[in-house]
Amino acid sequence: MEKQLSPERRAFPLTLRDFFAILFRHLSLVVLTFLGIFLATVLFVMTRPTLYQAEMKILVKHERVDPVMTSEPNVPARLGQVSDQELNSEIELLHSRDLLEKVAFASGLHELPEDDSWWARLLPVQRRGTADVKTRIAQAGLKLEQKLQVKPLLKSNLIEVSFESSNPELAARILSKLADLYLQKHLEVHRPARALEFFQGETERYRKGLADIEVRLTSFRQQEGTMSPQLEKEITLNKVTEFEAKSRETEATIAETNGRIRAFESEATSTSPRLTTQVRRLDNRQLVQQLKSTVLNLELKRIELLQTFKPTYLPVQEVDKQIAGTRAAIAAEENVSARDEVTDLNPTHQMLKAELAKAKSELSGLNDRAKSLTDVISAYRGKLRRLEQQEMVQHDLVRAQKMAEENFQLYLRKQEEARISDAMDRQRILNVAIAEAPTVPLLASNSDEWKLTVFLGVVLATLVSLALAFASEYQHRSFQTPKDLESFLGIPVVAAIPKRIN
Repeated sequence: MEKQLSPERRAFPLTLRDFFAILFRHLSLVVLTFLGIFLATVLFVMTRPTLYQAEMKILVKHERVDPVMTSEPNVPARLGQVSDQELNSEIELLHSRDLLEKVAFASGLHELPEDDSWWARLLPVQRRGTADVKTRIAQAGLKLEQKLQVKPLLKSNLIEVSFESSNPELAARILSKLADLYLQKHLEVHRPARALEFFQGETERYRKGLADIEVRLTSFRQQEGTMSPQLEKEITLNKVTEFEAKSRETEATIAETNGRIRAFESEATSTSPRLTTQVRRLDNRQLVQQLKSTVLNLELKRIELLQTFKPTYLPVQEVDKQIAGTRAAIAAEENVSARDEVTDLNPTHQMLKAELAKAKSELSGLNDRAKSLTDVISAYRGKLRRLEQQEMVQHDLVRAQKMAEENFQLYLRKQEEARISDAMDRQRILNVAIAEAPTVPLLASNSDEWKLTVFLGVVLATLVSLALAFASEYQHRSFQTPKDLESFLGIPVVAAIPKRIN
């Protein structure tokens, strides 16, 4: 009975008996599929080449400090733990294309056949690539990069490098070449080329510059006749300060002396040059007596004349006048008291004159001193200006000498560091070391993989064969069991006749 089944027909529950019934109905398909996949797996395992894995370990450390191309005298050393960035930098260095191409060329990978699969090895003649040498080296480097395994080991400063090949000697040789070229590459990357020659040239240049500046400084000191302009400048400045103080003091003394001179002149003008030392009164009695005697003689003479002549007589009148004058003189002498004064030089006036002369003499000396101090101060100021100019020139020379000395010492140290680094390079004392050198592997790295491959092949064959059986059952459009018919018609089946009766 052949009928198309609706989708609802497949909705009945599948029992274990139905499951095995489906397998038995498609037994040939299941067996052929299983055997095909299993045999393909066995053939793959048998024809897969035996691979040998060579390994080496690289230790990254901090044991030397390369000279840094800088003008700083002291560069902090790189100490402490190795960082992840440093490990990753070394890993990238191992993966660098130029390094791998050099390894491929040195180990002869570019001369091997491009296809090293099992079917290519079965061919009697293996063909090499027809490209040029550079292209084949680049292809070999790319192939080496794909097969080379580089990874850091956890919680350590080690980098593990491994390479698999069907030829154990080739795998060990490739890693050996990689180790040698990697150390050389590490030197080229982490240390500038020709550093020692550079520092030697700079050291010699600064040595000559230092010698030239020292000669110029010595010539300058000999020409100027001074060893330390700064010290002489300080001494001269102290002298200028000292003489300026003396000049101010002299000016104050001059002003004071001028005041004294004016005071002495005023006092000398108001003081008499002579002084009365003694006053004596003189007695005029003798003069008075003489005058009285004269008066008496004149009166006698008048009486005598009157006896002869009249009062109007001229000689009588002359006598009368003489008598009157003599009496007036007597009266005057009796009213005036005569004095005899004794005078001498005034000591005060003499002292004022002496002090005035002394002050004028001192003033003249002070003026000369002030002029001399002014000349001395001017000379010292001129010397101070010259010393300032000399100090500036010498300061520039000393500063240039100091800078040249520092640069010379700096590059001398850098030269020694570069020399030590070159010696370390020759001795291969680096911040990386081959902790485990590559050796020729004796055991295949995939010797136990066939078990896992066979197991996976069996699992895959089983799943694929079952899937094909159920897919074939699903695509089949006929009633296979009475249950299918009951599900489709909705009525019970009374009897079922097998397709074959034994």
